[in-house]
Amino acid sequence: MTNKLTVALLFGGRSSEHSISCATAGGVLAAIDRERYNVIPIGITRDGAFVLEADDPARFTLDAEQLPEVFDNGSRIRWPESSLSHQLTVSDGAGTGHRSLGNVDVVFPILHGPFGEDGTVQGLLELVGLPYVGSGVLASALGMDKHFTKTVFQQAALPVAPWRTVTAADWAEAPGMAFAAAEGLGLPVFVKPARAGSSVGVSRVSNLDQLAEAMRVALLEDSKVLIEAGLSGRELEIAVLQARPGEATRASVAGEVRVTGRDFYDFDAKYLGADGIELVCPADLTPVELGEMQALAIRAFDAIDGAGLARVDFFLTADGWVINEINTMPGFTPISMFPSCWLASGFTYPQLIDELIEVALAHRAAPAALRLAV
Repeated sequence: MTNKLTVALLFGGRSSEHSISCATAGGVLAAIDRERYNVIPIGITRDGAFVLEADDPARFTLDAEQLPEVFDNGSRIRWPESSLSHQLTVSDGAGTGHRSLGNVDVVFPILHGPFGEDGTVQGLLELVGLPYVGSGVLASALGMDKHFTKTVFQQAALPVAPWRTVTAADWAEAPGMAFAAAEGLGLPVFVKPARAGSSVGVSRVSNLDQLAEAMRVALLEDSKVLIEAGLSGRELEIAVLQARPGEATRASVAGEVRVTGRDFYDFDAKYLGADGIELVCPADLTPVELGEMQALAIRAFDAIDGAGLARVDFFLTADGWVINEINTMPGFTPISMFPSCWLASGFTYPQLIDELIEVALAHRAAPAALRLAV
């Protein structure tokens, strides 16, 4: 195949999920079809420098002893100077000149957390007119902020767990508000940063003596914190894929997180193989239960105006379904729940990458076709 598409794979970033983004990129670099795509790996350092990275999946293996990292190698990526060009250039470490990396057909921003999954990078790509995989500015920002996600879901009559939001200023000036909120919601509660992911900064509070430390940990990640009622029930996740223009959004089979020896599904269990968690996909659900879950997930995706992909996390309680959160750029390593759910639904990992790229380009082309028709 001679007419390959050029994909700029964007990963790393300034958030505490930097290493998870690198591991996700490693999975995509290893699986993407090189017969169909040229790949430009662009790393973002923890300081926010865009650098040309090695096209080497092994460099980004997730290892508990040494988490993967984007280091500043001195190179600098330059984005197009206007929306009339799709050309990327790079300067070398000595800063002696620039060379072209060619025209980019689509950007795949595999970024998790603030400064990547929250609409900031999406805004940059919109400004320079580059097509990209995933949700736009609004949906990315909404999906990143758990307070506003829940607010939008409530407006859309979607079930969410009761919560209270406490800012850093609230905690400094009137910490009693947080204690009253936790007591009013009923223990245990979960304390979590409003704008972080991968369970970073999350604590389970089973007595009020633990609340101050939980607030301290959460406020290290964000100036806004959610205190959320703990729910008793099964923890289930489902993957959503946007379809081509005019077609219906799709939801996968469900996966289940079975907590057997930990307080909750934390960072170490998600990514570092810590004991106490069992992942089951597909989950044991009746056809009616799966249908309800799929319908709610698609409604949640539509409620925030999602695009491309998402993973929607649920609790199945004695009273029915409760949406925990939506992730607009979920973990995408080969063992992550998003690709696992689609593998169990009939996609291979390379096919899933193809689908995301093709859907992004199809939606990008659709408005242009409409403009030409007017």
